[in-house]
Amino acid sequence: MNLKDAFLGLDNYFSPRIIGEVNDQYIKVVKIKGQEVPWHHHEHEDELFYVVKGTLLMEIEDQPDQLLKKGDLFVVKKGKNHRVSSKRECLIMLIESKTTEHTGKLN
Repeated sequence: MNLKDAFLGLDNYFSPRIIGEVNDQYIKVVKIKGQEVPWHHHEHEDELFYVVKGTLLMEIEDQPDQLLKKGDLFVVKKGKNHRVSSKRECLIMLIESKTTEHTGKLN
C-alpha cells in the first residue's frame, strides 16, 4: 500500500478512514483543515499521529503547543486533554486502539 494513495477519494475533513489493522490497533488516515476537533481525552488509550502532508497544531493541556510538520510523529498519552487543528489542509495517519472513540471524552 502506498500511504499517499490511501488519501485518494477521502473528500471529507475530520472523517477518518480505516486502512489497516495490526493486532488490536487500527491504522487510519484523515484529512483536516480548520479547528473542528474539540478538547478531549482518551481514558485508556494512547494515540499516534504521523503527519504525511502539511502542518498540524497539537495542543495538549498544560504543555507548550507543538507544530508538527511533514514526517513528524507524535504520541498523545492516555488521559491527556488535547485537540488538533490546521490552517491549511493536513494529511495525517493515526494508529489507535480499536476501542478509541473518535473524539474520546469531551471536556
